Amino acid sequence: MPLIKRFEDILAWQEARKLVREIYRITREGAFVKDFGLRGQIQRAAVSVMTNIAEGFDCDSHVEFARFLGIARRSAVEVQSLLYVALDIGYLTDEVFKVEYSQADKAKALIGGLKKSVHWESP
Repeated sequence: MPLIKRFEDILAWQEARKLVREIYRITREGAFVKDFGLRGQIQRAAVSVMTNIAEGFDCDSHVEFARFLGIARRSAVEVQSLLYVALDIGYLTDEVFKVEYSQADKAKALIGGLKKSVHWESP
């Protein structure tokens, strides 16, 4: 396994970055553009996934890193919940919903695996 030297090397962060790009892309289209509340909330939640992984990586302890990973994972769940809102009010098609939900799920799973490995390595 390659050594992780920078947060950019973390696969979970890379997938979270993809999620951010996709969320920003879909919120620039259609009715989403004018819904400042939902648009802002889902964008902030997606960004939170990515940034909490990065912030946690720079912590001085495994325990603190794991805490940040927990926040990142919960932010991914928030994105998934907000995607349901967007679907239910007609901002997203079923197809777009499934793609974005799946990307959030992928990031969430990677974060969960990383968190387990960080706990395992804790002194």
